Amino acid sequence: MGVVGAGRVGPALAASLQLAGHRPVAVSGVSDASVRRAASMLPDVPLVTPAEVLARAELVLLTVPDDVLPRLAEGLAETGAVRPGQLLVHTSGRYGAAVLDPARRAGALPLALHPAMTFTGTSVDVQRLAGCSFGVTAPEELRLAAEALVIEMGGEPEWIAEADRPLYHAGLALGANHLVTLVAQAMELLRTAGVSAPDRMLGPLLGAALDNALRSGDAALTGPVSRGDAGTVAAHVAELRKHAPGMVAGYLAMARTTADRALAHGVLKPELAEDLLVVLADAPDGRDAPGGADRGGRADGRGRADGPDRPDGPGDPGDPGGPDAADGETGR
Repeated sequence: MGVVGAGRVGPALAASLQLAGHRPVAVSGVSDASVRRAASMLPDVPLVTPAEVLARAELVLLTVPDDVLPRLAEGLAETGAVRPGQLLVHTSGRYGAAVLDPARRAGALPLALHPAMTFTGTSVDVQRLAGCSFGVTAPEELRLAAEALVIEMGGEPEWIAEADRPLYHAGLALGANHLVTLVAQAMELLRTAGVSAPDRMLGPLLGAALDNALRSGDAALTGPVSRGDAGTVAAHVAELRKHAPGMVAGYLAMARTTADRALAHGVLKPELAEDLLVVLADAPDGRDAPGGADRGGRADGRGRADGPDRPDGPGDPGDPGGPDAADGETGR
């Protein structure tokens, strides 16, 4: 087994596969962080070029950023680095197996295994893989092999059709990456309001909200938007303009989307929504109000449901793994 790209994900997956009996023989990475990570999680495994990784390994993990992956697959195939029968596994959420078609034409066996997990680049990631879902895409004849590798890492394979990979990845990014932004902004506001330990305050609340949302979906909505408390929402917007103007647009966007979904699912009653819709419609970013309301705030009761931690930046063409490449996570 070899790894091309010693970012946060590659060494963790390799370490997990090592526990299942696979033998790591080579890893590539050029940045100081990559070298340290490889040495920590894959001790005594030689650090070599990507081409040398493919020369030594029968199973190769291509854990590089999304934008690097197509060029990497083409380059490895064009230079003759790919060997017939070699298993090539990439961890991009965006792409399915087709991105490896150049290598497949050279005889490789392509698999797309995307762990739906955020990674730290430390040994704790190996433990987190237990029970982690993987988005799996592969040629039908390789489906069992792909699922077997996921199970060996302690994960749960979830089959994703080739054409659905971008939508699948968008769902993960919306739920995980944007959540980090929302939580960070919430902590900033609480600190500004004088809360000494915003993380401690938010922890139980966010845990309960996430659990309720996963169990009940939109029925779990609570708070001033779902109740139609227009005065409270207006006060929020006024305070944000005063203390955190950079957060106003995001607050309004989320409030409008929340109102849309609350109306559509019967959580917010149209007769209670009119004043709220006026507040949101009068916001100065030019968007229409949710729920079919016009600028006067008249609700028609028909809600509209409005519709990868990025890896460290790609490296130069000679280092497909990038300086700290490929976290393979939902953030990608």
